[in-house]
Amino acid sequence: MAYVLENAEIQYAIVEDQEQVDKLLELKSIYPHLRHIAYDDERGMRHYRQQEFISFTRLQEIGSAWDKAHPGFFEANIAEGRGSDNAVILYTSGTTGKPKGVCQTHAALLAAGDGGVSFERLTDKEDILSYLPMAWVGDCLFSFAQAMSAGFTVNCPESSETVMTDMREIGPTYYFAPPRVFENMLTMVMIRMEDAGAIKRRLFHYFMDVARRCGAQILDSKPVPLADRLRYAVGKVLIYGPLKNVLGMSRIRVAYTAGAAIGPDLFRFYRSIGINLKQFYGSTETCAYICLQPDGQIKFDSVGLPAPGVEVKLADNGEVLVKSPTLMDCYYKRPDATSAAIDAQGYFHTGDAGLFDSDGHLKIIDRAADVGRMNSGAIFAPNYIENKLKFFPFIKEAVVFGHQRDVVCAFINIDIEAVGNWVERRGLAYSGYTDLAAQATVYDLVRDCIEQVNASLAAEPGMGGTQIHRYLVLHKELDPDDDELTRTRKVRRAFVAEKYAVLIAALYQDKVTQYIETQVKFEDGRSGTVAANLQIASCQTFPAVQAAA
Repeated sequence: MAYVLENAEIQYAIVEDQEQVDKLLELKSIYPHLRHIAYDDERGMRHYRQQEFISFTRLQEIGSAWDKAHPGFFEANIAEGRGSDNAVILYTSGTTGKPKGVCQTHAALLAAGDGGVSFERLTDKEDILSYLPMAWVGDCLFSFAQAMSAGFTVNCPESSETVMTDMREIGPTYYFAPPRVFENMLTMVMIRMEDAGAIKRRLFHYFMDVARRCGAQILDSKPVPLADRLRYAVGKVLIYGPLKNVLGMSRIRVAYTAGAAIGPDLFRFYRSIGINLKQFYGSTETCAYICLQPDGQIKFDSVGLPAPGVEVKLADNGEVLVKSPTLMDCYYKRPDATSAAIDAQGYFHTGDAGLFDSDGHLKIIDRAADVGRMNSGAIFAPNYIENKLKFFPFIKEAVVFGHQRDVVCAFINIDIEAVGNWVERRGLAYSGYTDLAAQATVYDLVRDCIEQVNASLAAEPGMGGTQIHRYLVLHKELDPDDDELTRTRKVRRAFVAEKYAVLIAALYQDKVTQYIETQVKFEDGRSGTVAANLQIASCQTFPAVQAAA
């Protein structure tokens, strides 16, 4: 936070409440240049005497008085604005280093908004739920740019704790969420089904098999045998309709996900129950507008076709290059980074590796910097494998290793809620995450998930050589506060590899246990140590299919 304040040279801040005021006060020793701080919620603020503080209500009163004393001042300043003016500075997540300030213009944001509205034929009748951080490009696109273009209704939840309740109450017609939100929703559904009665469980699994077989084809208006259509219709009444209602998705006409790759099985689940979920591809530097998936042309393993007005091509090394009217103006105060990201021909280098299929759809394999090679010569795309693992509700996070190695090995983070529920139903006790992660039954559960992924990889041409051979369940959750994840929950792969080098070595030295002590940061700012003797296990691999000549 201090880095962003200093980089953007912030002098004025408008914050929500006393908690946010206290954060800025704490940062004054690091960044002393904040001259004015306005707070919206006045509770708890009456004893603050700092001269730079002012209530937002009082600030509005001062503004109204100024407006009356200087008629036409506001309108004159608006009239001087141009589309090429910077509208916002959006900071990147800092996956590969310090966050960079992306300067986006009014014209670029509106071009992305108009393009998306036209592509999906959005109208002023849509309802959306605005619950994501306003400083993220996704919310700028959906809650600002597209809302301005289409004029639809933007609904805000009452609080972060009531998002799911508010979603059911509002019933949005147009919805966006990163993959993690869709994963959490599915985990919640699966946990509830495990607790349901035997008849309900059998009905659920039977009709979900029907949905997997034909649901996506019905959604895309493709031919489906009459018997399956009838079964699906019954499932819609008994399972899919009530399920969508519980998720607040009964009225959704278009749903989007982006921000990270989504597992094909997770994607297929939502489309199979009749939710028109699509992937789009973009970045902060392009106003989140590069590729979109047209109705009827949805592919689980692609991000769609280049969006209207966008030119996409691949570099010799497979990196995705983009030229678009939605491209950023620059990185703030970083001309070196700007010239490295945008070449002389005006193409933005995304840093993602991809390929086009025979229909012109773009597939994102991984970050270009993360794509490696096994010693066998096989392409190693860690993010692709990790997303397959994270489809399972019991696996919250995964990090796989295999570049310049003979085999692939993995770190696993379990989902404590899903796994805790699973072991409790079996009458097993645990004292916390570290204890739960070490249990033999949990290792068996994780092994089953990994072996299903291995079977899937074996069936994909060119991916059979990247099956996971050995794994361990980490003794702590990977955490942004420990610098292991970015704030958008992307793995800081190089940092994790360095921090847990002793565990990686143990995986590849055929050890069966490895002791480790790890420094952690607690929510109250204190530091501590978590120690454990981790078990290392092997899993089954399968014969790989041969790629077609």
